[in-house]
Amino acid sequence: MNKWTFFMVLFCSSVSATDAGEQVISNPANLTGKYYTNPVIHADYSDPDVTASPDGKTFYMTASSFQCAPGLPILKSTDLVNWQLVNHALDAVPPVDFYSAAPRHGKGVWAPCIRYHNGEYYIYWGDPDFGIYMVKTADPEGKWSEPVLVKEGKGMIDPTPLWDTDGRAYLANAWAASRTGFNSIITVSEMTPDGTSVISSPVIVYDGNDGVNHTIEGPKLYRRGDYYYILAPAGGVVDGWQLALRSKNIYGPYEPKIVMAQGDSDINGPHQGGWVTTAAGEDWFINFQDKGAYGRIIHLNPVNWRDDWPVTGHDNDGDGCGDPVAKWRKPALHPMTGASVKPHMLFQWHSNYNDMYGFPAPGALMRVYGHKVSEDFVNMWEVPNLWLMKFPAEKFSVTARVRISAKATSEEVSSGMVVMGWDYCRFGLEKRGDDFVLQLVRCTDAEQGGAESITDIALVSPTRVYNAGLYPNLECDMYLRLTVKKGASCRFSYSLDGKKYIDAPGEFKARAGKWIGAKTGFYSITPAATSEKGWIDIIDLDINTF
Repeated sequence: MNKWTFFMVLFCSSVSATDAGEQVISNPANLTGKYYTNPVIHADYSDPDVTASPDGKTFYMTASSFQCAPGLPILKSTDLVNWQLVNHALDAVPPVDFYSAAPRHGKGVWAPCIRYHNGEYYIYWGDPDFGIYMVKTADPEGKWSEPVLVKEGKGMIDPTPLWDTDGRAYLANAWAASRTGFNSIITVSEMTPDGTSVISSPVIVYDGNDGVNHTIEGPKLYRRGDYYYILAPAGGVVDGWQLALRSKNIYGPYEPKIVMAQGDSDINGPHQGGWVTTAAGEDWFINFQDKGAYGRIIHLNPVNWRDDWPVTGHDNDGDGCGDPVAKWRKPALHPMTGASVKPHMLFQWHSNYNDMYGFPAPGALMRVYGHKVSEDFVNMWEVPNLWLMKFPAEKFSVTARVRISAKATSEEVSSGMVVMGWDYCRFGLEKRGDDFVLQLVRCTDAEQGGAESITDIALVSPTRVYNAGLYPNLECDMYLRLTVKKGASCRFSYSLDGKKYIDAPGEFKARAGKWIGAKTGFYSITPAATSEKGWIDIIDLDINTF
């Protein structure tokens, strides 16, 4: 551990609690006008899929959530451009014991597929370590069923169901080389008509080991007219392209065609998503673009059918392969009048929740208690109760009014704000003697065991010391702010009165985590040898995008 110290002495002032306002998920510039600008969501909703309500006027989207809980976000829109986060379909990631024991970075819920069938909405996802799961509901904004393990096994990812016109049900999926030793293939199996179990062995219907469409993955299975279609990306997340495969037989052979690629645009990828048809008969494709530290952000592209091929994006040269659009006419749909969400809904725990993590509290959005770290603690990669949100825009700030508390005997407990990824930076107070010390802590290559580098910035006196049992509590009220500039350059600052902010030394370049974009939020940690935990109350949040 490296440590630098330079001190100022500060005195905290008290702050009071107020309700936080609603926050916008989508690009606010798209709320008005006849045209929209991509990305429609500049946040990490990785591997998106979308389905329409029976009348084609309301749309629901979900995305990968990996080990984070609650999982399977449910976003709602009436215009495919402006989206509101309305629910999560998964309270805890199964198997619950495994995902509750520790933060299982990059594992869990991969590439879900959402479908409407026979009065219910279904979501299928693959967990490469355990198998293919499914949940369902009659109301996407209400309670979802408990997960069903449709097929147990390793390596199965990106499942997508199809209920055919004859009542039979099928499941296509890709395969993860990290678990199986092979990839670049799409297989199809038959399911029971209720979609709860697989009843046949998988059959390879497309082999991307052809020297052309390597790394094919993320399939979405559809039927249109006489053709079965598998829409799938190939070529890799950063520089790949979007394929359409078609066949008049569910088991193939499938004819491939590239229907969208970067072309002359500056939008890399484009990658993995879902096709949807509106009540007006228009066809659209939701997909993601990998944007480094920001994660996988959401784009909307028009689809035009030509010779039974779904040409996606803008086909300026008429070759049947479109470029992703930067700006386009909005769908002929009812405009979304409100696309906001209460701030607490934006946050997820970094592992399945348990009561030791914290609770909503009177006058606070959340109280996060200090996770007792291991005796050989190196860095925050082991901490499960990080309360984190996605980066909501390319440029933004998050300002939090917080109250940080510690017992008089709880030396070196620490609480504050964090930007989390493979590299991370945290900014908060450590209890030391009768005071707190404001610290800036950096870590590089956290997964690989990188050590923290700690800078002591200021000595901070408690706002209040009061009797609480055998030992008094020390309490400090302050404001913490994170400002993120273009390129994911981050700077922390703090204030004791909510008016004058002082910058922490130096900027920090955010870095993506394992399959997820960088996140920001709150932490509290307690040394292994300390019996009494510290905690942080997040009293209010103000999130601004620029």
